[in-house]
Amino acid sequence: MMDSEVSLLLHCAAWRGLLESQVQVELSERFNRQTDPALERLIDEVWTERVSKEPWLFNGSKFRLHSFCLASSPSVSPKHPSCSQPTLISFSDCAEEQEGELQHSRQTVKENLCITDGLHDAAQSSLDRNGPVKTESVDRVSESITAEPSSKNTDDQDTTPLLTLRLGLTCYKDYLGTNWSCQVAELRQRGEEEFSDPLVLLAQPLGVGGILCTDNGQVVFIRRSQRVAEAGGLLDIPGGHPEPKVVCERLGHAVCEEQISVDMMQQRLVVSELFSSVCAEIRDEVNIPLSSLGEPVLMGVALNHTSAGRPSAEFYVSCSLTSDEVRKLYWKGGAEAHESTDIVFLSRTEVLQLDRSSPLWSELCPSAKGAVLLYQTVKPDGERGHDTQLVASGNVSR
Repeated sequence: MMDSEVSLLLHCAAWRGLLESQVQVELSERFNRQTDPALERLIDEVWTERVSKEPWLFNGSKFRLHSFCLASSPSVSPKHPSCSQPTLISFSDCAEEQEGELQHSRQTVKENLCITDGLHDAAQSSLDRNGPVKTESVDRVSESITAEPSSKNTDDQDTTPLLTLRLGLTCYKDYLGTNWSCQVAELRQRGEEEFSDPLVLLAQPLGVGGILCTDNGQVVFIRRSQRVAEAGGLLDIPGGHPEPKVVCERLGHAVCEEQISVDMMQQRLVVSELFSSVCAEIRDEVNIPLSSLGEPVLMGVALNHTSAGRPSAEFYVSCSLTSDEVRKLYWKGGAEAHESTDIVFLSRTEVLQLDRSSPLWSELCPSAKGAVLLYQTVKPDGERGHDTQLVASGNVSR
């Protein structure tokens, strides 16, 4: 199913999603965006204008997704993973998934193989909608596959990670000043011409979202308030961002957002924040206690092309409460109740059958569309090689 607003960067269908122990990160300033004085002036101008209209906006530090490395072994189970030689995929080598490719990937999943899509063509396709750019041979994707494997995480782990996310740092101000700038097409063209990477000048903050499924098989959607910065009035899934500041605070660093650097953080705690942040967002937006939520399962990463290909890690999270119990909690109001105005439930079957011909599809914001596509591809609530355990509230406290 093609939709110009979204595409899938990667999915983990071969494992029906990944658990926290199967994911690691590599942190480096090398994965930050490139910049120059003219671009910084543009970002300052955009931020000043936005804040004058929306004084509630807050500039927080975010993680920037640069690239990822995903194992390609067809025989790995979620419970007992092992890692074959990984493949490095850069954001500048991502191909937008088309209808035929999605069908092919689903067939490949049946053969127990996990497919990752490169990133350059997705950025190129999105840029083509905004203006002419240089084109490049697909041979470049094969070049990226031979790039060096990511370095090993220094923290001891019980299992070998199947996915490595390469992360730098960015912030919300930079996101609005690059991905949402009226000059984003020019920025991507400059990135392509000067760095052979159309995304190198963009913030590309990594978001998180959760397909939340109740005990009676209903998937939770919320209708976004008109006061949020993006997609006001549309249906969404609970979500937000993993926060670098939370990682620093857990390590005892009392720093302001502007002082945060990658050397202040530990890689394992960043992974923990990535997974726990989606549960915290569900708690704050839907008012569900953390003790009622299952262990998050990472389905993959989707790209939002209405914001220049901004990435979001999408999770599946089970809930021990029924839809009626969730509805009652929602209307009592959570910490971020102001971000939505209504709650909507769809059955698993309805979500699996959603497509562009469905009347509801046009009501979904891009992040929700990406999460639905990943849910349909990965099917994380099918038979798995492990039992999902409820997480204790202390494990995902913010």
